[in-house]
Amino acid sequence: MTDPRMTRLAEVLVNYSTELQPGEKVLIESIDVPNEMTLELIRVVREAGADPLVTLKSNAILRSLLIHGSEAQLKLIADIEAERMRNVQAYIGVRGSHNIAEMSDVPDEAMKRYQEIWWRPVHGEIRVRRTRWVVLRYPSPSMAQQARMSSAEFEDFYFDVCTMDYGRMARAMKPLAARMEATDRVRIVGPGTELEFSIRGIPSVCCDGKLNIPDGEVFTAPVRDSVNGTICFNAPTIYQGVTHDGIRLVFKKGKVVEAHSSDSEHLNRILDTDDGARYIGEFALGFNPYIRRPMSDILFDEKIAGSFHFTPGAAYEDDADNGNRSAIHWDMVCLQDADNGGGEVWFDDTLIRRDGLFVVEELAALNPDNLK
Repeated sequence: MTDPRMTRLAEVLVNYSTELQPGEKVLIESIDVPNEMTLELIRVVREAGADPLVTLKSNAILRSLLIHGSEAQLKLIADIEAERMRNVQAYIGVRGSHNIAEMSDVPDEAMKRYQEIWWRPVHGEIRVRRTRWVVLRYPSPSMAQQARMSSAEFEDFYFDVCTMDYGRMARAMKPLAARMEATDRVRIVGPGTELEFSIRGIPSVCCDGKLNIPDGEVFTAPVRDSVNGTICFNAPTIYQGVTHDGIRLVFKKGKVVEAHSSDSEHLNRILDTDDGARYIGEFALGFNPYIRRPMSDILFDEKIAGSFHFTPGAAYEDDADNGNRSAIHWDMVCLQDADNGGGEVWFDDTLIRRDGLFVVEELAALNPDNLK
């Protein structure tokens, strides 16, 4: 018997996130995901009158391809996947993981080659820009361990988060997006953090379950050269399979001039990937009421209620573009609720959020007690 929570999730992805219409084609990419979930997606897609294309992938196999593959081999794979991506109107990427550190021993050069030859042409240039897409993690014992929950407890949490009323959230976040677009100067303060930058003239984007599940953020980007000050991130983060704690970045005229973490050598190697890696491509406020603590999975952590994230690397060219280009895009998360040291977010001369709670009346609907 199919778990009814799988059915509800498939309905959200097909009918709300991608809004599939009769006759459209959708690519379902399932990575280390139980067949039952993929089967339910196929059924719901066909029920909507659309045609599913399906690819089953494995992180362990991808690791081997990256370690042992040649540049020509990766280029051929990318060409084939690019042609398929051009011929679909939508994409659903369900990404499980038997081991969150599966890519940790892939050499930096191999990861860089993958990003430049395979991922960016297929996903960055076609999928992101030309399809209606949604991506999500799928629960696994590895994720439950990350979240320090039992498998059963984590599954309950996961389905609550991923099948919440995203339409209601979409309505509540519109005033925040409007206020961000009217703002010039942003100031963020907190333990170890004193940061200032401008977002003047950069569009703001509502993330309400259309692209990511779970969701719950509004993002923009700082004016590229405007970032000054220091930021200390208190949520752990994993990038290319390596865990970083206590990241501290110092900015001068937009550029990261100092970078420290529990693995400062790896952190600085990533920030030296290219000229844009030491500049910021995204700034966002998170407010998903069901996500309250980090679990080292960025699709969840960047949506934590009371958080913000600041992203070294590429800006979103078609959404909130500040002109920064890079092969990386690394969302780093800072929690500002009272249990994590608190903090303040100011837009121009107005206090917007204190200790993780919005204090402006028109934004109060985004606070956890009002959004559930």
